[in-house]
Amino acid sequence: MTFRLYDCVVTDMKLHKGSHDTTGLRFGIVVARFNKFVTSKLLSSCVDGLTKQGVKPDDIEAVWVPGAFEIPLVARTMARTKRFDAVICLGAVIRGDTPHFDYISAEVSRGIGQAALDADVPIIFGVLTTHTIAQAIERSDPAKFNRGGEAAKSAIEMATVMRQLRIGEEAPPIVKRETSAKTRAPRKR
Repeated sequence: MTFRLYDCVVTDMKLHKGSHDTTGLRFGIVVARFNKFVTSKLLSSCVDGLTKQGVKPDDIEAVWVPGAFEIPLVARTMARTKRFDAVICLGAVIRGDTPHFDYISAEVSRGIGQAALDADVPIIFGVLTTHTIAQAIERSDPAKFNRGGEAAKSAIEMATVMRQLRIGEEAPPIVKRETSAKTRAPRKR
């Protein structure tokens, strides 16, 4: 089978993608207590999303932290234990009258990304950053788009992709450059 990727042709490409097979997977969840009226709904939908895909309740462990700023440290610590195939971070940072929102949002985002790289375990960003309380409530409503449930889906996909990649399957495909009318012929010397 041949696929066109930009100006390359990839033949017999090995394609990895996440699956819904949660057999043997364990998930950690870090959830901020600040704005609990929102984060508790995120947590509920996250756990519901995991269990509906077949994750056993005994394979889910949640840790409450004071606020969003504390999420990255606990997420990294959980991931480094190697007991979890993915860690999900849930929180809600709502804009107020001071620049506090900007500082916290930036540091939580940076910290979660760095934690994933440090621990070599998928760490999922499920932290709401909204302008208003109404937006946070809407994004945590189980009847609408609940970011907690979406974070669960992302965690399953990433955990299954990483499981595939770590098995050490075949070598990467050979990529051949295709010449086209736009490609110049080599210069003669």
